[in-house]
Amino acid sequence: MGSFLIQVRTNGQALYEITEEVLGYIHQASIDSGICVVFIQHTSASLIIQENADPSAKHDLERWLSRLVPPENKFFSHTAEGPDDMPAHVKATLTGSSLSIPIIDGTLALGTWQGIYLWEHRVSPHLRRVVVSVVEG
Repeated sequence: MGSFLIQVRTNGQALYEITEEVLGYIHQASIDSGICVVFIQHTSASLIIQENADPSAKHDLERWLSRLVPPENKFFSHTAEGPDDMPAHVKATLTGSSLSIPIIDGTLALGTWQGIYLWEHRVSPHLRRVVVSVVEG
C-alpha cells in the first residue's frame, strides 16, 4: 500500500514513543488488515515494542542496557564518532532495527500496554529516520 517516512528528533539516550505517528500512517493507508513493517535507517538507534503505561519500565530498561553495554568500553576500537559510537552500535544490534506488527480492523494489533519506541543509543541529539511500510493482506 505504501511507505512513509517518520523523522524523530532525539535529545540523547532515551526511549521515544512513536506509536501515534505509526498509527497515523495506518489510518492514512485505509486498510482493514495486513502488516505494518517499521524500520529504522540507522545503526546507532533501534526499535522496540515495550510497555507504555508506566514510565519506570522505560527507566529500568535504559539502566539495564547501559549496565550491559557500558558507555566507555576499552574493548572497542571503533570510536570514529566518539566514545559512545561503538556502544551504540552494540545496543542497536541487541535490540533490533525493524518490527512487524499485524493490522486488524484498521489498526495495529498491539497489546493493551504496548507501544512502539525508537531507542536512541547516542548521547548527543540526532534526527532519526524511520520507514513505515504498510502491506494489505
